[in-house]
Amino acid sequence: MAKTLSTKEKSVHINIDSNYYGSVAEIGGGQETARHLFQAGGASQTVAKTISAYDKSFSDHFYNQGQPSRYVAEDRVKKMVDYEYQELLKILDDKIDQKFFAFANTVETLNYTKTNQGNGWLGIAIEGTDRYKPNKLFIHVKLHENDTLLQQYSLGTLGINLIHGALFDWEDPRKILLKLLDNLGVERVEVDYVFVEGPDLQWVDNRILNLMLVSNNMTPAIMFDTDGNVQQPGDMLYKKNVLLMRGYFRPVNKLVIEFLEESLQVFMRDEDYRPDNTIAFCEISLNNLMHDRKVDETDFLQRVDLLNMVGQSVMVSNFSRYFELVNYFGQFKMIKLRIIMGMPTFDMILDGSLYSDLRGGLLESVGKLFHENVKLYLFPFIDTKSGEVVYPDDDHFSGSNKLLWQYLNETKKILILKIQSVDLIKQTSEHLRELIRNGDERLANFLPASVYEQIKEQELFDYNDNNKQQQDMI
Repeated sequence: MAKTLSTKEKSVHINIDSNYYGSVAEIGGGQETARHLFQAGGASQTVAKTISAYDKSFSDHFYNQGQPSRYVAEDRVKKMVDYEYQELLKILDDKIDQKFFAFANTVETLNYTKTNQGNGWLGIAIEGTDRYKPNKLFIHVKLHENDTLLQQYSLGTLGINLIHGALFDWEDPRKILLKLLDNLGVERVEVDYVFVEGPDLQWVDNRILNLMLVSNNMTPAIMFDTDGNVQQPGDMLYKKNVLLMRGYFRPVNKLVIEFLEESLQVFMRDEDYRPDNTIAFCEISLNNLMHDRKVDETDFLQRVDLLNMVGQSVMVSNFSRYFELVNYFGQFKMIKLRIIMGMPTFDMILDGSLYSDLRGGLLESVGKLFHENVKLYLFPFIDTKSGEVVYPDDDHFSGSNKLLWQYLNETKKILILKIQSVDLIKQTSEHLRELIRNGDERLANFLPASVYEQIKEQELFDYNDNNKQQQDMI
């Protein structure tokens, strides 16, 4: 296993061994990256310019045509990177023996009263095969240390890691990601968004890069909009209502769509609901993407594509328990959270034996789950003996769980969904998988038309098209 270079060693490597020359621009709380390069020695071979545009008016003047806007934002860091790179081209384009880079960050560290969440955007543009069309990489980070000075030190280390990775591994963004937290650790810095673009990086799927953030414990969750574009969670959830359903979605079927639509109808009766402030997520646990202890990236992309096809946003997380999921959403400035689930899942939530690690046991888990802005939407289940659809009521529970159910029901923390398509809910996941494996045309009865055609055409999820095989043999 290769040795992890220290921040100073990386700084020296950047200054002495790279053939790059560029700018370092830092605004807000992050003012440490340039310092590392200067203290390492040899910076004259690498650094053309540094700027600390600490005053907002200076930042607006250089990077936003003098107009005020959000400072700790993706748009601002992109403008910083573009401006600095263009300055290099304008002034130093005759340096044909060196390649250019432009690094920038815009950061909010802890305030004096420690009432905010430290976070920031970092980005870099780097010359590849075309000097005038650089490759670019941007990340968003959350700072978890409870001290402003420590956060600044972490940002300096992170900035050096990003520059070093981009200069020496720019052809493979995966390698850059895996070294981003060298000499740091997830307890200090969380990377919850990454985006790359450029003429030499068109082969990169940003969804896979962001999935790596979860699978490597750099962040607990990632999000994609209905078009499959990666979104920074804080921006996507800002002042939004969230409707969430966890599942395998392999593939998304008509029953899932019905549950989502019925839930949305219930949500619409809420006073805070507006079509433009409500997002529906289909959430997939990382464990449900594992195959032979590895993340199946192809399978992941297929699921996301099909969910996007039917107009759904997607979330991937490493949360095993629902109250952990609720706690995650609680850190954002959002409005209300509604979670869709089936009765077997709810029964599991009320199983006190699963909470031996909590001092408050079941009551603590329920308290963490049912925040003031959280409600559960429960859909009915099939009675295994009669085969009939059963809507949950008091008779389903016994002992103290019955009292807990009654309380949650009476306080309207739980709402029961009605189901129209009884034939759909009677179909098991195993039956659908069997239909897919056999290429059975009855599968069309249970899937949205576009999803069925995509699975059939591309033979997704081990779909076996017997008719196609017979035609190929003729």
